[in-house]
Amino acid sequence: MAAPIQSPTRSEVRSVIRFLNAKGECPVEIHEQIVAVYGNIMNWQNVTEWCREFSEGRTDVHNEQRSGRPSLISYDLLQEIEGEIRANQCVTRELHHIIPEAMTDEVGYRTMCACQVPKMLTDDHKTERMGSALKFLTRYTQEGDEFLDSIMTGDETWVFHHIPESK
Repeated sequence: MAAPIQSPTRSEVRSVIRFLNAKGECPVEIHEQIVAVYGNIMNWQNVTEWCREFSEGRTDVHNEQRSGRPSLISYDLLQEIEGEIRANQCVTRELHHIIPEAMTDEVGYRTMCACQVPKMLTDDHKTERMGSALKFLTRYTQEGDEFLDSIMTGDETWVFHHIPESK
């Protein structure tokens, strides 16, 4: 089997959904084919939603324009944010509070809390973690402590400690 296509555009994937839906394939089969070719880039619920839209007569595979305030974020500002994040990863918290729209929509960075991290790992997750660990180990052997200094970790657990008074 050929390697999955890397970084497909959303409209490309939606065009494939539209084509396969027109051929009469069910959303589950369409999702399986998309995963086989592109990797896991869209869940089956979204494939089902797009199939429904195309069945109802939609022909456009692009996002519809939404009303609302236009973005004030320029390409230069995005490049500056990206440079700040690469230079000092601790600055992301301050930047997120200043420009949350840029951090989530344009730059692609996301904030995560511990409740979003899966507790039960699938075999794919385990394989991915093993691959990341091997990459880290390889980079450490090549770059040494310089590589370790570039890793940012953190724990943001707030615990309220209460000692009840005894009578």
